[in-house]
Parts: sequence; structure tokens; C-alpha cells
Amino acid sequence: MPKAALSSADKSALFDFIRLLADESGAIIRRYFRGGYVVDSKTDETPVTVADREAEERMRALIVERYPSHGILGEEYGHHQPDAPFQWVLDPIDGTKNFISHGYLFGTLIALVHEEQALLGAIHQPIVQDLLVGDGDTAWLNGEPVRVRDCASVEDAVFLTTSHYNVANFQNGPAFEEVAQRAARYHTWGDCHGYYLVAVGGADVMTDPVMNFWDRAALVPIIEGAGGRITDWQGGDPLYGNGVIASGGSIHDELVRLLNP
Repeated sequence: MPKAALSSADKSALFDFIRLLADESGAIIRRYFRGGYVVDSKTDETPVTVADREAEERMRALIVERYPSHGILGEEYGHHQPDAPFQWVLDPIDGTKNFISHGYLFGTLIALVHEEQALLGAIHQPIVQDLLVGDGDTAWLNGEPVRVRDCASVEDAVFLTTSHYNVANFQNGPAFEEVAQRAARYHTWGDCHGYYLVAVGGADVMTDPVMNFWDRAALVPIIEGAGGRITDWQGGDPLYGNGVIASGGSIHDELVRLLNP
């Protein structure tokens, strides 16, 4: 189903439902923020907390109640109805390492995917309660339209990544180092926060050398809706490719070339 197949009424109802998912999961996450929870390690040695688990459980329950024919893919609890045409893709806390360090650079990712096309995406920051949503054509922050900003060159760019040293493990580390040193500013303002900054015009480039599907699905309609570009690391499909590069668009092709010499 192409995006145009969603009527304005359907889209409005889905946006309202995304707000409900954000509000309900956000209330749970705020309750545990800077609390005395136990941090567990998953099989891939990444951290997880009761906040991650309870927030996803609440969103899954709401989806099953409202859209029983839809599937769900969540980071913490896997797939429900994996053959359903519509799939909700959830990452209850994208940036758990920041969350457990009492920082703010994390968020909840919510996406609706239909037959390998990301229709809608949202980034919710539960502490400041910012909700950034996109449908591939437009993006809104708390109901107000947002746009990427123009960037004339790599030397003018605010260039971001999640983990500097992780790039060399999955992509071309020396090429990345060269681009980072050319940029006007380089920061590890990572996870979904970096993509949020690109979409609202606060940064020019955000990169991750490797990502899971629940990390990337919500980002595509947001970045594209804000007028930017998002691809995999080699310039291909951002949903099913290798890593992610998101930018305002004007220097995107150059970035792909420079990062893949």
C-alpha cells in the first residue's frame, strides 16, 4: 500500500494513537528515571531495565486492543503476528546507556510499517515530553512543522554519531575519522537524539555504522518528512541496509562517497 492510501482521517487517527503510545510509555519511563532499578545485561551485552520492559509491554497492550490485526516488533519482546501486513515497530528506550547514566539523550521510537515501507515514525523524549512525528512528507515537533537546515559543505556541518569507536568495528574507521575532523563540529550526541537534531535543523549529519530494525524504522519517515535524506552507509535502502546516514540532503552524496572510499 503506498503512503497515499492512508486517508487524512486514517492518518489523523494514527497520529492520535501514536500520541497515546508516547504518553503511556513516557509516564512509565519517567517513573523510573534516576530511580533505584536493577540494570540487567541482554545476550548481546547491552543493558536493559524494568523501564524498557514495562514501557514496551504497555505499548503492546494498547496496540493489541486498538489494532488487533496488526503485528508488533519490539526490541524487548520480539514479534507478535509477524505475517500481518501492518507492523508496529517499537524501541521503548533508544539510548538505554544514557538513561541508566541519568542523562537525557534517549527516547522512545515508534513506527508503523506496511509491506516493507515505513509509513509513520515518532521520536518521543519522555522527560521533556517532546514528540517528533513524520509521515515521509512532513514532520512535526509538538504539532509544529519542522525542516532540516541547509548545509553547504562538510566543513560547515555539525556532524554526529552515537559511538565513535564503534565505527571502525563495522565500517571504514579511517575514512570516518577524516570526515569527522573536517566537520565544523563533531559530537557523540547519539541514538535517536541525533536524528531528532537533524530533523529539527539543529545538526546536519547523524550516523550509525550498524543498527537494528527497531532503531531505524521510525527515523525514515521523520527525516524524509523534514526534507532530509536518509540511506544506509553505502547510500542504499535505509530500512534494510547496512548502518545509517541521515542529513539535510545537500551534502549527502558527498558524505556517502567520503565514508566509502
